[in-house]
Amino acid sequence: MPIFLFIPSPASFPSLFQSFVCCHPVFLHLLFITNQGHSLTVEGWLLVLFCTVALAKLDSSLDRHWDLWKTKYQRKYQNEVEELNRRAVWEKKLLYINRHNLEASMGLHSYTMEMNHIGDLTKEEAQQRYTTLRIPKDFKRKPSAFKAPSAGVPSSVDWRKDGYVTSVKNQGSCGSCWAFSVAGAMEGHLYRTTGKLVDLSPQNMVDCAGGKYQNMGCNGGYMHKAFEYVIDHGLEPEAKYPYEGRDDNCRYNAEYRVANCSSYSFVEERNEKALMEAVATIGPIAVGIDGDLIFFYSSGIFSDPACIERVDHGVLLVGYGTDNGVDYWLVKNSWGPEWGENGFIRIARNRGDMCGIATYATYCNI
Repeated sequence: MPIFLFIPSPASFPSLFQSFVCCHPVFLHLLFITNQGHSLTVEGWLLVLFCTVALAKLDSSLDRHWDLWKTKYQRKYQNEVEELNRRAVWEKKLLYINRHNLEASMGLHSYTMEMNHIGDLTKEEAQQRYTTLRIPKDFKRKPSAFKAPSAGVPSSVDWRKDGYVTSVKNQGSCGSCWAFSVAGAMEGHLYRTTGKLVDLSPQNMVDCAGGKYQNMGCNGGYMHKAFEYVIDHGLEPEAKYPYEGRDDNCRYNAEYRVANCSSYSFVEERNEKALMEAVATIGPIAVGIDGDLIFFYSSGIFSDPACIERVDHGVLLVGYGTDNGVDYWLVKNSWGPEWGENGFIRIARNRGDMCGIATYATYCNI
């Protein structure tokens, strides 16, 4: 007679039923070799059926590709059960990417995607790690102090070519996009005022811009609150306060600060013309975007009507231009140089504030 394991209700462990974590053959075997005297519940039989179907759906032809991906991104899992779960997520993302690129080859999309380091994360996990910008519900911005130059602005701008932009960084699994965005804006500000390009420290803000500044380190933050911290304390260079990718005690030393800000301003909300004039006149600007649809962006001009104004990711606007008649914003991300176009993304411009890029733009005043 078979021996059964009593399985609790799916409601007790919803993640098991959502992510295949229970579906390893070893787990299924244990269902029938432990807790003699119990019969399998209805929920247990459903779990067995669910797991059997999940296992059958894994594509064995992708075994080598999965191993190559794990090697490239140095993935090591706690056990085979976790690996099975991650493999299922990865295959689902790979199918999504391949379908998108097939449609792009038929002219249905203006950009391509590729598998990257985010491939084994669920949507919720990716959001928790990479899209952690926060905008308070009661947020009230000060009126924009920016005045457009009477002579107009160039048809294209790329501050990388003029030395305002440091190398692309990788925030890792720390939700510190807000700090990288402000550090990048301050790097441009420092170059504009001193002629020196210095890598500034996002970790300085991750560790020290909490408390009265209301930022939450690796759990998210606010760009304007980070600017308030910089106004009060300045910023140390990366060389003196290196990035750790985790929350730590504040070790700020005023003797090492190299960047200062007297005040900050916002660009007029949802006004792409004003944003274009501001970035052309001031230099790189800290902006927020809806980052949920760009996780696997590879190249081209990103445009998607589903990318709305739910701003949740801090990035750095470093220019704008036009490619084959399509206007775009040039944006520096903090997901490493292998992501996107060498760490950058071009987002459609003059398309109804695509991804909310003109919703939350701020900079240090000269």
